[in-house]
Amino acid sequence: MNLHYKSTRNSNLKVTASEAILTGLAPDGGLFVPEKLPTLDVSMEQLKDMSYQETAYAVMKQFLTDFTEEELKDCIRKAYDSKFDTEEIAPLVKVDDTYYLELFHGATIAFKDMALSILPHLLTTSAKKNHVENEIVILTATSGDTGKAALAGFADVEGTRIIVFYPKNGVSKVQELQMVTQKGSNVDVVAIHGNFDNAQSGVKAMFEDKELAQELAAKGYQFSSANSINIGRLVPQVAYYVNAYAKLLANEEIAEGELINVVVPTGNFGNILAAYYAKQMGVPIDKLICASNKNKVLFDFFQTGTYDKNREFVLTTSPSMDILISSNLERLIYLIAGEDSEKTRELMEELKNSGSYTITENMKAKLSDFASGYSDESETAESIRENYEKTGYVIDTHTAVAAHVCEQYRIKTGDAKKCVIASTASPYKFVKSVMTAIDEKYADADEFELLKVLEETSGVEMPQAIKDILDANILHTLECDADKMKETVKGILQV
Repeated sequence: MNLHYKSTRNSNLKVTASEAILTGLAPDGGLFVPEKLPTLDVSMEQLKDMSYQETAYAVMKQFLTDFTEEELKDCIRKAYDSKFDTEEIAPLVKVDDTYYLELFHGATIAFKDMALSILPHLLTTSAKKNHVENEIVILTATSGDTGKAALAGFADVEGTRIIVFYPKNGVSKVQELQMVTQKGSNVDVVAIHGNFDNAQSGVKAMFEDKELAQELAAKGYQFSSANSINIGRLVPQVAYYVNAYAKLLANEEIAEGELINVVVPTGNFGNILAAYYAKQMGVPIDKLICASNKNKVLFDFFQTGTYDKNREFVLTTSPSMDILISSNLERLIYLIAGEDSEKTRELMEELKNSGSYTITENMKAKLSDFASGYSDESETAESIRENYEKTGYVIDTHTAVAAHVCEQYRIKTGDAKKCVIASTASPYKFVKSVMTAIDEKYADADEFELLKVLEETSGVEMPQAIKDILDANILHTLECDADKMKETVKGILQV
C-alpha cells in the first residue's frame, strides 16, 4: 500500500513520503501527516527478538512507503552504527519501579540524535528519488539540542547546507559550545537576540515566503527542515517507543498485551506525538503523560482546552522545553478535529493573530489518551536529588521534570501500571544545574570543572561528545536580531 501525506491545513494536498521529507513544511504553512496512521505488520512476540535496526525498519517501512527496502535499510544502517556509545541504541534502565528509556547515547548526547542520525540519509535519498538538482538548505531553529544534532548529522553531507538559529543566553553553556565549535564546510550557526519561539517563528516565516523561495531557486537552493515539523524527524522517533515495549517483553518485565504508561518531558510536542503514533500502530500504551516545566502552556491546554501563549516566557534549567508555541501539537489538533483541515487552519490562524485558541468540547473529549502535569524549578531540582540519594542514578533536568510528573501522576490517580520515562538528555549536558540540585555547594562552581565531579558522582564516564568540546576552537560567532533572520540567511547564501 502506498501511504500519502496531507497538509494539516489542506487535506486536498497529497504528496509522497519522500516529497514530504524534502519539503519539510507544507506550502500552506501546515504540517504533513499520513493520510491514515499505519499499523504494525509484525507481532510484539516477533519484535522482542529483533535488533533496534530491525525494529526501526519494521516501523518506518509502514510510513515511508515510496522508499525501497534497500533504500530504507541503507539509511537505517548508516544512522544506527558506532556513533552510539552503547550496543543497545536506546537502552532501557530499570531504576526502582520505573524504566528510563535512555535516548542520549548518540553523537550529541540528546534524544534528537535518534532521528537526526537518519534524517540526512532520508533527505538525500528523497532528493535523488525526486530528481532534485538544487542544493538543499536545512533551516532550523533550536532550543538547544536539535541544533547540535542536526549540525552533526548534516556536516559535510553532499548536496546540503545547514543554518541553525539558537536563542543567545537561552541554552546551556555545553549546548552552546557544542554548536559554535561544529566543524563542516556546509554549516552555519547564528545566535539570535530573542527566545526560541522567535527563532521558530522566523524559520516558519521563511518557509512560507514565496518570494524568498524564488530568489533561492534562482541561485540553485531550496529549503528543507530538520525540526520536528519534518515528518522525516517524527517517524524515526516512533521506533524507539515500539522497541521499548518489545524490550520490556523480552526482559520479562511485562506480560504480552500488558498496558504501560509513557511519560515524556515535552516542549515542541514531537517526542510525545511519536509515542501517540506508536500507540495508534498497536503498541499497548495506556496513558501518554505530558510533562511540562514552568512554561506550562501544554499542561494548561490539556486541563482547559485553551492553548494560550500570551504569558511570561520563563528561562528554566530545562531549556529545551522553554517553548510557548508547540509546533507539533497541530498534528494532534488535526486528528482530534476529525481530520478537518479547515478547522485546523482556523485555529492556527487564531494562534497567529491573537496568541490563543480554544478547541471544541467534542475535540477535548478525544484527548483521553493524554494526562499532564508540570514541575517547577524547585521540584525539578528535588527530583534530581531524590533520585540520586535513593538510587545513585543521575538524571538531567528534562528527565527530572518527567520523573516528578510521573510520581505526582501515580499519587494522584493510584494508577500502578509500569511507567517508561523518556530520558531525553545526558546529565553532562546540564552539569551545573544537575550538580547544584544534588548539592547546593556547587552553585558557584565553574561549569567545566563540574564535569569531573559529575563523573565521580554518577560513576558514568564522561561522554566523547563532552571531551570533544573541551579544547575545540570557536568557529561560529554570527549573531542577529530576531527580525533580521531572513537578511542573515540571504547573506550567508549570498542571495
